[in-house]
Amino acid sequence: MGDILIVDDERDIRELVSDILKDEGYETRLAHNSDACMAAIAEAKPALMILDIWLKDSDMDGIDILKTVKRDHPEIPIIIISGHGNIEIAVAAIKQGAYDFIEKPFNIDQLLVVMGRAMEASRLRRENASLRRRDNAAVDMIGSSAVFKLLKSNLDKVTKSNGRVMLSGPAGVGKELAARYIHQQSNRASGPFVTVNSASIEPDRMEEVLFGRETPERGVEKGLLEQASNGVIFFDEVADMPLGTQSKILRVLVDQSFVRVGGGDKVRVDLRVVSSTNRDLQAEIAAGTFRQELYHRLNVVPIAVPSLEERREDIPELAEAFLTHFNETQGLPLRKLSADAVALLQTLPWPGNVRQLKNVIERVLILGDGAGEISAAELPSDDTAPSDEGRAVLSSTIATMPLREARELFEREYLLTQINRFGGNISRTATFVGMERSALHRKLKSLGVVTGAKSGGRMAYVEEEPAE
Repeated sequence: MGDILIVDDERDIRELVSDILKDEGYETRLAHNSDACMAAIAEAKPALMILDIWLKDSDMDGIDILKTVKRDHPEIPIIIISGHGNIEIAVAAIKQGAYDFIEKPFNIDQLLVVMGRAMEASRLRRENASLRRRDNAAVDMIGSSAVFKLLKSNLDKVTKSNGRVMLSGPAGVGKELAARYIHQQSNRASGPFVTVNSASIEPDRMEEVLFGRETPERGVEKGLLEQASNGVIFFDEVADMPLGTQSKILRVLVDQSFVRVGGGDKVRVDLRVVSSTNRDLQAEIAAGTFRQELYHRLNVVPIAVPSLEERREDIPELAEAFLTHFNETQGLPLRKLSADAVALLQTLPWPGNVRQLKNVIERVLILGDGAGEISAAELPSDDTAPSDEGRAVLSSTIATMPLREARELFEREYLLTQINRFGGNISRTATFVGMERSALHRKLKSLGVVTGAKSGGRMAYVEEEPAE
């Protein structure tokens, strides 16, 4: 990547440093003032700059050039050199983003060591950015159920805008995946995607983490907001953000600028904000733990992410994707699910949602024998699942009922489970349970099961005939 740009008003210094670097195998370009420097950068970005503080016959001094380059090309490492150096100049240079400061006359071996470190740090940053982009590119929304298609349609509608989105839903449904999908499909896809884990950051460190800090010892340390500039910042579980920080975030959303902790200059950013919550923010506002003004700023486009209970039809497709994922990323056996295993997965309760399903698949692959189809016996089960001996384990409620009542309760719960498994599709349910469609309708009517509407992701049980 590029070459070394040497900027110094003393010709002898420029050429001496250039000759030494060429002997070390580097390519160099030279500039004697700010105009020549900026022209060289416009022509081609260098791999590194060696920049003198004092430049004669120049519109900008070294600090001004440093500020400009770091604003427009933050990835270029810059080493400051000066024959009039002191600690104040060094601190000013480091605060503005210089990698290091070397005082003239300098030892060439010292310069080469600092250059090597600066270029290695720059390389690692580029690789990390490339990995983040590759990770973002791998985002895939999996599912074909009606409720999932509605979610994806809503996400597609907001991708091309810059509007703030609030994703709501219980833990584990994939709110961060939805946020990454918005980023990937937007015109900011080439920019960063930065997650703020509001619940995991200590309240007394929140502002430092978000806004960054400036200290004489360490110079400028960018916070998450600055790192996310020109991309998307994702406030995960925003209800966990401290009240004091909420007011400052509100100001950032209004001004698109802030001041680092310990700093004095305003830092301007260009951000798109996506947030998520698994709580009722209106209740949090009423309790005084969340600012109403911030809620209105963040909740421009509310999108609900459905629970796994609401999209049971997608479980086979999700499980298949997780099986492939763990084979490719961890080298775990590439196994298939048996029909019985699929049926059990679709009927189990999933309080942990998609995250829980992913964990179950990983556990089965790790603990399984590594061959053949995954059977239902290898999967975790609830109280009503068959035991290893093939006997049904009765709940205490059913065990104390007369046979007729127990049978009706079992049939109702069994059919409700299967109908939900197939997303309310009566024909598919009838095929699976081995009944004619008309016979299934009669049975559902006799049990008081409504098949025309969902309640909390499950079919309703009422004392009236469903409308067909």
